[in-house]
Amino acid sequence: MLTAQGTPPDIRGDGPVILGISGSERAGGNTDLALQYTGELVRERGAQFQTLYLREHRISPCSPCGDCNNRTSRCAVRDDMPAIIDRMRQADGIVYAAPVHGFGLAHLMQIFIERAGVGFLRFERPLANKVGGIIVTARRYSDASVHHQLVDNLLLNRMILVGSGFPALLRNTGQEPGLNDPEGMDALERMAHRMVDMVQLLRRHEEETGEPVLPLDDRNERVVLRRPQLVDSAAQHPA
Repeated sequence: MLTAQGTPPDIRGDGPVILGISGSERAGGNTDLALQYTGELVRERGAQFQTLYLREHRISPCSPCGDCNNRTSRCAVRDDMPAIIDRMRQADGIVYAAPVHGFGLAHLMQIFIERAGVGFLRFERPLANKVGGIIVTARRYSDASVHHQLVDNLLLNRMILVGSGFPALLRNTGQEPGLNDPEGMDALERMAHRMVDMVQLLRRHEEETGEPVLPLDDRNERVVLRRPQLVDSAAQHPA
């Protein structure tokens, strides 16, 4: 939720903050239930859990402007994306939760990661060293493929993924929403606890040393760095 001025509220308090982002169009569906349960687990550990529902925000798809790869500033399309990105910056950890639709990633999450990545995150990589988690809900098919796509996205943003044994893939073949997959729920629980563990570890290290565990001086991989030119040994030592 945005403030009256259109800016995100400050979600950081004294404790760690994990932000869950729901990419489902369906309120109260499997994805929302999974995030709700994740929030219960996180709060039991003394951390904060905030949920952001993409369906409640105005997010425009990428436009045909065509200058994304050449821009040196944020996307110029006016919608809720800047405020969402600012909330992600404030969090210690982020959980992407999305359903499978049409054998692929649900369109709300797809539009979001396209706009977020090319229009905002690639300039400074502000999510670097944040702890990431992924939940995929599905009837039966393509959940692993969607999970792989989201893993690639988090790794692209230099986030830290904690293993959960099997990935948190939750299947439900029933007509009503529900968390009916014991193996998937076990993975979700392990992921939530390990995310809190890692966030606490990273925070403790920074408090004790004043430095992040990993350096934050990584640069945009699209920027071609000027490197010392290699001397052509053949030209230097002609035959």
